[in-house]
Parts: sequence; structure tokens; C-alpha cells
Amino acid sequence: MPISSAFVAELNRIFGKERVKTRPGDLAAYAYDGTGREHPPEVVVFPESTAEVSKVMALCDERGVPVTPRGAGTGMTGGSLPLSGGLVLALSGMDRILSIDERNLTAKVEPGVVTADFQAAVEEKGLFYPPDPGSAAFSTMGGNAAECAGGPRAVKYGVTRDYVLGLEAVIPGGAVIRTGVITAKGVVGYDLTRLLVGSEGTLAVITAVNVRLLPLPAAVSTLCAVYDRMEDAAGTVAALFAAGIVCRAIEYMDRAALLASETHLSAGLPTDAAAVLLLEVDGDPESVRREAGLASEVCRKNAAREVISADRPGEAAILWKARKSLSPALYALGPDKVNEDIVVPRTKIPEMVAKIEDIRRRTGLALATFGHAGDGNMHVNIMLDRSDPAAAAAADAAVDEIFDYTLALGGTLSGEHGVGVTKSPWLTKEIGPSELALMKGIKNLFDPKGILNPGKIFPS
Repeated sequence: MPISSAFVAELNRIFGKERVKTRPGDLAAYAYDGTGREHPPEVVVFPESTAEVSKVMALCDERGVPVTPRGAGTGMTGGSLPLSGGLVLALSGMDRILSIDERNLTAKVEPGVVTADFQAAVEEKGLFYPPDPGSAAFSTMGGNAAECAGGPRAVKYGVTRDYVLGLEAVIPGGAVIRTGVITAKGVVGYDLTRLLVGSEGTLAVITAVNVRLLPLPAAVSTLCAVYDRMEDAAGTVAALFAAGIVCRAIEYMDRAALLASETHLSAGLPTDAAAVLLLEVDGDPESVRREAGLASEVCRKNAAREVISADRPGEAAILWKARKSLSPALYALGPDKVNEDIVVPRTKIPEMVAKIEDIRRRTGLALATFGHAGDGNMHVNIMLDRSDPAAAAAADAAVDEIFDYTLALGGTLSGEHGVGVTKSPWLTKEIGPSELALMKGIKNLFDPKGILNPGKIFPS
């Protein structure tokens, strides 16, 4: 049922006309996300407080209007697409860092705070917020919590859920809930915080996030190891751990990714290589020097033809810019992208690499892989033109084969992108019927009318 003029008038009373958008041009900006798919909403509102979120959630629940929470729209599985039209709740205006507690190593932020801005703010105080998704320069803390974002540093420091101590959120009907604690320990009742982190905006709208912080590492060293065989790069990952070296990041890029990155950015990456590993260690200066040296030795023992130290000012930043610009750079290989983020046990990376290479050879698809090799999180990208039915069918079949093999190796179908709409057709490959029934029951308990981010996670 289309949104009525009376409903829009109610929104105008809550927000004022300047924060309620209904013109097609305004709506178009909130119709898409990182997937490239488009689903226009009927109205977009911009709350500036938890109280306003509560009011609009109560109104939408009463009127049966679908609500889609939205941060920066950088998600890769369609989590912020308004599939059912309805109302988009754009949280970009709730962008204050509410507190940074230097003595207790905690902070409180609103959901619209850009992740990189928050990281810079705490680093000015000698503190450290480790989660660093590739979209950190644009993505928001609320979106990171809703998707349980990861990033390169997850191998040593963990993902977003490992830093969220508690949440303030609004559930359908308008009730405001507060979960978790701001202390180091707390086991009173069920852990609603960990339930909401990663729930993709299907259970509640996050309006504040309490996070824990760490002291900022005193030193960081970055290495780039170059390989003539992808299999050698993949094998190095397990070898580093076997040597007792805990890198804060172990990233890899295959040849296709290297070529795309250099075309896009010209960072000086070796385009004749089969793969590179981007390694980083941190800590006190002496241990960093020692571990960087050991890591370099391990890479060379595992057939790295060259190990480059990027310790001069700006060198590491250039390498990381090249790595984090890969997602847009890949469009040089095709107008459409299938972007999967499978995870396998580290020791199984060589087997997964071999499988992907086999699929590349058999299908002729433009496949590029990169990602967080340190924790087995591999971003498999298929570039194609979806207007070609044969190419689209081949890509879908390749994804199906990759997913089956991932699960056979003991892996999971999504490490940090979530399920959204793009992965929901495959959900039952990993989640059994009893577990799925429990998940749907939780969704129904929070959202009995099904208004909050409908059409996400669960296959229709």
C-alpha cells in the first residue's frame, strides 16, 4: 500500500519538512547500496535523536509501513536496500562522538559517526579502535555494528562484535532498549548486544554504540611479499602462524586484482606477479623489528621472490590505498560484479585457491580474488556483464560451486558482508531447519508485524 499524504504530514510534524524527503531526485540517492541494485523508497527521514527514531518507529509500526535503516550505504549484500519501498531511516545526522573515556578505555558514539573519523579521534588521544573495514573512510559505526564489519586487522584484533560493549536501540513499536555494559565483565541475562550486532537492521535500529578501546601500538611495520605462484602465497599464511608470528594484517591480492589496482591507482605494485601478500606487525619498536624480520624470512622460505619493506613515510599508506581501492578498481574488468566473502580455515586456503583457479580455467570467467588471508576471509569477485544470459548463468553456477566447496572445507558463506538479499538464496546451505526456525522466531519476537528491514537474510 503506497504511503499516504496523511502519513507524510505526520512525519513533517515529527521532523519538520526539511528532514522529510519525498521528491524522486532525493529518493534516488537512497535507492542503492554497494551492490549496485536499486529499490527506491517512498520517503526518507533524517532523525537527530533516539527520541525521534522512537516516534517514527511507533508510527510505522502502527501504520504497517516498512522501515529500512541506513548508514552510508556501503554494504555489499543489499542490507540497506528498501525492497518494499516504505520509509528509509537515514541515520547520517546522528553523527556525534558522545564520549571518549581515556581512563576506562571506552567510548560512546552515535550511529552516523564515520568509522575513520572515530579512529582518528581516539588516536589523537593515544588510543586505538582496531576494526577497519575497507569502507572505513565512508562507512559508519552504526552500519559496522549492524553488519559486524571486519577488515584487515581482524586476524589479530577481531571484528566489530569484539569491541561493542553495549547498545542503545529502538525496536518496532518505538520502545527504546539498552543492552550490555560499559564494564570489562557482565553476565546478567541473555547477551542481547551480541544478538543485535550483525543482525543487519532486522531486529532493532541502533541509536548509540558503546565500544572498548586499546592503547595505540607504539610502532607498525609493513611488508609486501611478491610471489610467482599463488599457491606459495597461500601456503605462507599458515607458515607465519606456525612460526609464532601474529601479524595484525595478512592481506593477499592475485594477479587479476593487481592488474586492476595498478590500472586504477598506479601504486607501483608488481603486475607480473601471481600474487602479493601485504603483511603488517605492530607493538613496541623492538618486538616490531624482530617480528618483521622473522616474517620476511618465512616469506622467503616459502618462495617469495622479493620482500619489500614499506617503512619510509607514505610507503605503507600507498600500499593500503591500493588494497582498499580494489573493489571499485575491479570494474575495469566488467560492468557488473558478484562479490562474495567466503571464509575457510587458514590451513585450507591453498585448497580454496586451487578450486578458484580451476573454476577460472574451466569457465573463462573474469575472476579476481583478494582479502584477509590471515583469517581465511577471501573476497572472490566475478566481473561480468549481467545482460549476457550465458555469462550470468555461468557466474551463478560458479558461486554455487564455490559455496559448496567452502562448506566442505569447514568454512562459512559470509565473513563480514552479512546475508542481506544477495546471499539469502544460499542461507539454507549453511543453516539447518531447526536453527533457521529459531532465528525466524527471534525476528518475529522483535518485529511481529515484519516492518523492519523486510526481505533480508531469510530466503523468501
